[in-house]
Amino acid sequence: MTVERLAPGIWRIPTTARDRDNAFLVEADDGYTLVDVGWAKAPGQIAAAVEQLGRKPADIRRIVLTHAHPDHVQGADEMRARTGAEILIHTADADWLRSGRVPVSGRQSALGRLIDKVPKLHWRPTEPDRTLSGDEVIDGLKVIHTPGHSPGHIVLLHEPTRTLLVGDAVFHRSSQPKQGPAALSADSGARDASLRRLPVDVSAVAFAHGAPLAGDGVRAYADWLGSTANGS
Repeated sequence: MTVERLAPGIWRIPTTARDRDNAFLVEADDGYTLVDVGWAKAPGQIAAAVEQLGRKPADIRRIVLTHAHPDHVQGADEMRARTGAEILIHTADADWLRSGRVPVSGRQSALGRLIDKVPKLHWRPTEPDRTLSGDEVIDGLKVIHTPGHSPGHIVLLHEPTRTLLVGDAVFHRSSQPKQGPAALSADSGARDASLRRLPVDVSAVAFAHGAPLAGDGVRAYADWLGSTANGS
């Protein structure tokens, strides 16, 4: 596992092989903010990554979850136990986090609802320490509410560096950015509309799923977003 510096004060931590799942560390005045956790095994990998940076896991002060799906929150309760960090999530996903699974109403397709019955895709019910509504700024991260993939999905713009952490609003597992499967969304229409909320004037784009884009690569994101958002 290699920690990748995306911008001053921002690092990507791959939590599974081949860039499939990522968490992010953002430097704060009192330590770090962690964006997303990942699957149940991710806390150990995140702790090792923090140590690679010459710090200790307890330096993680906050955990901001982009949404309550298992590949983002399954390790959240253990990560809090390891670090003492507070957990923040949008209020619209808070009950999902508390319940330990995506509810039946959380997927628009029968396939998605069937997948969510699998016990391995559940997590330990977790009480958030704080809930978000959108437009907050946390350690330089502007919260942008982008419902659709889940009701409380958020994207985070690191205003000092113009680095965009898109969560699952956009995937980058192929040659160009694209949306994830509509069947796994709560509301694909709302998801499509939320693309218009994403900023274009950014210096880097970091994906929960896939490799980041920076420099000239950001043009691929901007071009895709312009064509997709205008056509949705």
